[in-house]
Amino acid sequence: MHEQPHDAAPATRPRTGRSIFIDVDGTLIDHHGHIPDSAKAAVRAASANGHWVFLCTGRSRPELWPEITDLGFDGMVAGAGAFAAVGDTELLHQHLDADQINRLADFFTGQGIAYTFEGAYGLFGTRTFRDQLVSKIAEEYPDPDRLAEMRRGILSFIDRLEDDPRPTRPVSKAMFMFEGGITFDEIREELSDFHIIGSSMPSYGYYSGELQMVGVHKAAGMEAVLNHLGLDPADSVAIGDSDNDVEMMGYAGLGIAMGNATPRIKEIADDITASVTEDGIAKALLRHGLID
Repeated sequence: MHEQPHDAAPATRPRTGRSIFIDVDGTLIDHHGHIPDSAKAAVRAASANGHWVFLCTGRSRPELWPEITDLGFDGMVAGAGAFAAVGDTELLHQHLDADQINRLADFFTGQGIAYTFEGAYGLFGTRTFRDQLVSKIAEEYPDPDRLAEMRRGILSFIDRLEDDPRPTRPVSKAMFMFEGGITFDEIREELSDFHIIGSSMPSYGYYSGELQMVGVHKAAGMEAVLNHLGLDPADSVAIGDSDNDVEMMGYAGLGIAMGNATPRIKEIADDITASVTEDGIAKALLRHGLID
């Protein structure tokens, strides 16, 4: 069994402030996996000021790495809302059933689509998916030192991918990559009982997507966290950038879009901050009085 990232338990100091939910890709980290020092300081300052601070990511737990999980978050919503936890207490864990897994595996295999299933306790897929991903990343980052650095961080999950195209262990979503021959619209039509969006991870390439269960989204995970803690959604803050943040933005009392967010997210957000590379998280928390 692969070692899982450490999930820090909530701090013991009293929490009397607001709940803050922060996306990962394009929000906490840039597309190279770098966390701005300002974002690290802002997360810690918000916590020190008595606010609850949570990760709220489309990534599954095994796709996170210690530089993120060791920042001191009080818990997380992961897998785009399929998993939620406060400290070590698991609150929500929704997953695909065996028939759904087999149906998806049959479809992807029949269309020649490389895929992987993601769960809170493992990543499982085809060797083709891993090989294609490694190839795409090597093309994008020809500098071996830079690539090695990323393999220790944002891409460390590659070493945790298990060659298991029909996993029997719980999985909640799928990632897929294809080289043409079929369109997103055709995939969505064939798999209309699932929610499919383009991948929020640029390294996967243009022809890549994320597949989730209908009704499973970040807002569902947020609700589980807030109900557990007895907190009011009106006092919650959500910060994100991509289309899998739509429900999160709508559920939070205050939705903040990053400067690099998609047009859809900017349209529905209550406020727009700077981009991830321009200290967007720190500026947002400062502007709304959550840090000094």
